[in-house]
Parts: sequence; C-alpha cells; structure tokens
Amino acid sequence: MQCRSGCAACCIAPSISSPLPGLPLGKPAGVACPHLDAEWRCQLFGSPLRPRVCAEFQAEPAICGSHRDQALQIITLLEQSSTPE
Repeated sequence: MQCRSGCAACCIAPSISSPLPGLPLGKPAGVACPHLDAEWRCQLFGSPLRPRVCAEFQAEPAICGSHRDQALQIITLLEQSSTPE
C-alpha cells in the first residue's frame, strides 16, 4: 500500500518519543508534527533529520484504513491502547 497524499495521520495521531528538529523531547499524540507542510506532506522526508520511527513506518490497510479519518481513528486507538495508565 502507498501512503495517501494529504493524509498525514501517522504524523498526527501517534506520539513520537524520538527527538525531532525543534522537538528535542519528541511529539505528543494528537499533535500535528511541525514539519508537515500545508498539503500535509513531511518536510523531513528523505532527510537524515527524520526520526527513524517515521522513516520505517509502512502504510498498510490495517493501520491506514480506507480514508484519512479512519486512519486517524485507528492510529489514535492504537496509541491509547499502548499507553500505560
């Protein structure tokens, strides 16, 4: 599966514990990565500054669903289920 243009659910819903440029402590869940442009594309794509977890993410139907809103819901639920209370 190829990433859907303009989706960016994987750059919004999950937390990222790796440091990012401008975010030395990572990114909280539910917050859009500051490196997304106006079309929801990653401005760090292909850069050595891009966190490894981002570079290794592979789009797949079980995570991305059939549209952006579904991807946001699925990834948010996965994030919530993996966060200890």
